[in-house]
Amino acid sequence: MAAYFILDTEVQDPAGYAQYVKAGSPSVQQYGGKYIARGVKVEVLEGDWQPHRIVVIEFPSFDQAKRWYNSPEYQAALSGRLRSAVSKAIIIEGCNPYNQ
Repeated sequence: MAAYFILDTEVQDPAGYAQYVKAGSPSVQQYGGKYIARGVKVEVLEGDWQPHRIVVIEFPSFDQAKRWYNSPEYQAALSGRLRSAVSKAIIIEGCNPYNQ
């Protein structure tokens, strides 16, 4: 079952964040992920959530998403995001279309 890495990030150092993206993006494909959404245009429909830049990456499974996140390849890039942005991240399991 697919799983999704969802990131809400407020970029504080655009140059540093660009380096993070450059360093981290290859690991996504390496671990079977694909970008679903990657942008800044967000409209809040309910609640007081104030998202910034939202990124959604789909992985084949929850375990594979965790393997990617904890991988040496991504961890090497992650420090760049932590230095250049304030973020919140989750991994969420997708729905099984046959057993919702």
